[in-house]
Amino acid sequence: MNTEFPSKNGIKRQWHVIDAQDVVLGKLASKAAMLLMGKTKTSYTPFLDTGDHVIVINAGKVRLTGRKEDNKVYRHFTGYPGGLVETNIRRVRETRPTRIVEEAIQGMLPKTKLGKQMFRKLKVYAGDRHPHAAQKPAALAIPRKVQA
Repeated sequence: MNTEFPSKNGIKRQWHVIDAQDVVLGKLASKAAMLLMGKTKTSYTPFLDTGDHVIVINAGKVRLTGRKEDNKVYRHFTGYPGGLVETNIRRVRETRPTRIVEEAIQGMLPKTKLGKQMFRKLKVYAGDRHPHAAQKPAALAIPRKVQA
């Protein structure tokens, strides 16, 4: 019995829309990463990109748990001496709200060329509109935890 591998033409890619409003960031990121990697499909192969396209809307309204709203800091290094730049998540939410979701999802993808290829299939928008209506994306619901 031979193992069958999906060919480039045999991979069926679907489009999914995830509304991030009031959804916990970690749950959203893990679900999106699973779809991008193709782990929800029967044709999943670890060394091939068999995943779907994912569109995330309302990225600016994603919910953070615990004290992350006060304590979480994004860091990057410019390459110059003393060039460590630290930005609070409140400031990031004001200036580039899509970065919060993008970095969370990218952190859950493989750190290889294949992971970069998967990340290119992710589209994140701060508002509730997206220009991908022609692809007929299917809405994907992630349970929202209601605060009591």
